[in-house]
Amino acid sequence: MDILHLVDRLEELFNEGRPIWFTHHVAVDEDRMLDLIDQMRVSIPEEIKKAQQVMVQKDRVLAQAQEEANRTIQLAREKAEQMITRDALTQDAAIQAEQILAQAKVDAEATRLEADEYILRSLTNMETELDRILNQVRNGIHSLQAERQKGSQQE
Repeated sequence: MDILHLVDRLEELFNEGRPIWFTHHVAVDEDRMLDLIDQMRVSIPEEIKKAQQVMVQKDRVLAQAQEEANRTIQLAREKAEQMITRDALTQDAAIQAEQILAQAKVDAEATRLEADEYILRSLTNMETELDRILNQVRNGIHSLQAERQKGSQQE
């Protein structure tokens, strides 16, 4: 189940709670609250799995970029060797080969940087979302614990 849906349900449960007179506290259904917390415990590892999948995707994109860069460099070298073997165009061929090789390196680096940027954005967004969710869960837990403690002190 989506963690954000569970957080919405937690908030809904809180909003359905009965206010305790002369306090800023509300009474909530303990069983429903504990059930939601259990569901969150199950759901959070799923969010972590999604983050791991993003990491795997990053590695795959980087490997593909590296493979493409190596292939481009190899093609550039082969083309340079072929051009060097030609007698009349030897000097021009060497210059063009170096340009192709340099461009291939630039393209490979640009691809790698784009992949890193994408993964960094994805992981940063996921980290922010997980931090927000974790803070909401902690606040809910602290609120319930505080209510329990005040309830037991009043008895």
